[in-house]
Amino acid sequence: MAGNREEAPDYGRGVVIMDDWPGYDLSLFTYPQHYYGDLAYVLIPHGIIVDRIERLAKDIMKDIGYCDIMVLCVLKGGYKFCADLVEHLKNISRNSDGYVSMKVDFIRLKSYRNDQSMDEMQIIGGDDLSTLAGKNILIVEDVVGTGRTMKALLSSIEKYKPNMIKVASLLVKRTPRSDGFRPDYAGFEIPNLFVVGYALDYNEYFRDLNHICVINEHGKEKYRV
Repeated sequence: MAGNREEAPDYGRGVVIMDDWPGYDLSLFTYPQHYYGDLAYVLIPHGIIVDRIERLAKDIMKDIGYCDIMVLCVLKGGYKFCADLVEHLKNISRNSDGYVSMKVDFIRLKSYRNDQSMDEMQIIGGDDLSTLAGKNILIVEDVVGTGRTMKALLSSIEKYKPNMIKVASLLVKRTPRSDGFRPDYAGFEIPNLFVVGYALDYNEYFRDLNHICVINEHGKEKYRV
């Protein structure tokens, strides 16, 4: 069973960023000039993201062992996290006695309009999910918020009877709308903020931002659709 709705494993909560965390001043970092004035602060610097993902890869390999893995990347926001995570998993495999065969497939979900989570998830593209039957699946997601999007995806996959499903999410939001779902592996637990950067977008903008930042009201209005 993917995730844990009651008690998460020790590493399931990730690095916890508290609600009163002020973040880092933007002037301490470099970021694209075209976003000047659109951001409030840096929540998680790029270097910390990279280090945390390396640790996640070690936790995943320790947990699931050296078995063949089908990585299912949730586009678009998860692509950078997925690429970095898979690279670390491959490095661990290359430098160990065991060998892990990893294949990567992609699915795109639509659950946000502007900065609001929509009630229903839209699945866009992706191959026939029946090919996941009997496989060891690692779903790689950018953000788990309410948990409804991931639960809907898991429901779609579980009916094809994969051998195992695990969920890794870079971020988990603390939100009052959460249904209690938690991924098996989490990078960071963050306040209920709309964040951008490291491939997380706001209406397709900010994917080219390396740090994870909080967008300000000016930025939301500027790029609203």
